[in-house]
Amino acid sequence: MIKEEIEALFIRDIKKLQQEIASYNDEVMLWKITGGIHNAAGNLCLHLVGNLNTYVGAILGNTGYIRNRELEFTLKHVPKATLLQDLEGLIVMIKETFGKLHDFQLQENYPIEVLGYPITKLYFLMHLLAHVNYHLGQINYHRRIVTNIAHDSTAPVKI
Repeated sequence: MIKEEIEALFIRDIKKLQQEIASYNDEVMLWKITGGIHNAAGNLCLHLVGNLNTYVGAILGNTGYIRNRELEFTLKHVPKATLLQDLEGLIVMIKETFGKLHDFQLQENYPIEVLGYPITKLYFLMHLLAHVNYHLGQINYHRRIVTNIAHDSTAPVKI
């Protein structure tokens, strides 16, 4: 039962992420950097796609996904449609991976010590949910900031 609840939370939060990305009316704004914000929403989205495809898909679901973490933060101007498609792919991957898991397996140790010490799969999945929500909040903030700046031509914005 807990497996289904965690799966539902991942899907809910990825759908929220899709809504945030879709809410950028001007695709260029996904890649704007301003003020103390160092990561554009597009890069945070790429980061979450890479993170979940690695730690849920590749490790737990044996998808064969190979991560390029550096590109998650250096790649720019990926079309919004591609980001949304990647997020839809995450939902499919989550459903397929969780479809292979059983509740009892969540009490087993996660196969690698990502945090530097042994943790259960359940613990790490909860950690990943918190990570998604941390960046989801950043993306929401970024969208509101760059949308406001877009209406103020005097504000400095870097691309």
